[in-house]
Amino acid sequence: MKVEQNISRLKYLLTLYKMTAEDLLLVISEGLTKPLTKDDILSDEINVNHLKRIDKVFNKGLHYYLDPKSPEVSKDASIFFRKNKFGTDLNIGAKKIVNQFEEFKISLSAISKLAEINIDRPLPVFSVQDDPKAIAVKIRKELYPGFNPIPKEFLRALISKFAEKNILVFEFVETWNKKEKANIDGFFLAPNVIVLKRQQSSFRREIFTLIHELGHYLLNEEEIEEIDISSFANNKLSAIERWCNDFAYYFLVGEYNRAFEQIDKADGTNDYYFELIESISNQTHLSQIALFTKLLFERKISQNNYNTIKADFDEQYRLRQEEEKKQRELDKLLGIQKGGSTPKPINSPLLISTIQTAFYEGVVNEYDVCKTLNISPDKLEKYLQ
Repeated sequence: MKVEQNISRLKYLLTLYKMTAEDLLLVISEGLTKPLTKDDILSDEINVNHLKRIDKVFNKGLHYYLDPKSPEVSKDASIFFRKNKFGTDLNIGAKKIVNQFEEFKISLSAISKLAEINIDRPLPVFSVQDDPKAIAVKIRKELYPGFNPIPKEFLRALISKFAEKNILVFEFVETWNKKEKANIDGFFLAPNVIVLKRQQSSFRREIFTLIHELGHYLLNEEEIEEIDISSFANNKLSAIERWCNDFAYYFLVGEYNRAFEQIDKADGTNDYYFELIESISNQTHLSQIALFTKLLFERKISQNNYNTIKADFDEQYRLRQEEEKKQRELDKLLGIQKGGSTPKPINSPLLISTIQTAFYEGVVNEYDVCKTLNISPDKLEKYLQ
């Protein structure tokens, strides 16, 4: 069965994702005895099965390609039209996530305007010439929620504090068995959206990513990236990335920086200050490897000693991952079902209040509320009282 498609819509997606027709054909021809050709996908009429293969890449829904209206390539539509280069070489999974939240941001902005909700920026814009430590101390007074020893709850509290300043934070959750995982940890979309990847193995990594992206928000510099904690000591980082890393460190470490700065030289004679590093980590949610990397950058630990410590942390992580994988395989072999539904992302209070107000103003309906907040209809009363 064939249908009439709007080719400009497929070409728009190829431009958005920076793909060629050949790139797309390579992906959608996987598993086929006879690979698809340009004529198969770039004709006015297209086989529905071919269109379904295309949509597995872009996830737009078949109706998208049939819409006669041509999409407009503009900087307002996507960060991919505003920037050509990012901190990470993005895979398809990452581009899908970014596009999803870009569209959500645009939709939410329209809803806010219709419901007359003020989302103006109350915080100033800084520059890389400003001292990141001084800015961290200043911003900490406004956005630090008070310490919670449970990383997930501390993250939730941070998201709530950000909401008070009209900074909208989203999480996205990827299951362990997802085929095409996004190779990013987070990103900032102007004017006020930060998106985080749920880190099941380490909420501390997610916390650091959030504060790093807050740095991008404060500089008003959009970015999409995979954040490597060891990049603390990378002298090849751009001025912006260095600033955001330093800002995140000082924001999280707070008063414990004094104890950290008392470390003179970490080596075998003082057990690398493991006890102090662990204590600071527990009181700040900065990971131990982030603190050791900071020591490396400040030349308070040798490269060889740092490499040994990092290798040990990496091995511990690898063993945990391997153990979890073996357990999943064993459960599958024994027919044991575990875990239940996919974990839900944390909803920002700013998102909830925006959707609530939009509902009361008649801008959205009950279905929209459930879909946007990812809740079942029986939970609706909890949000609309």
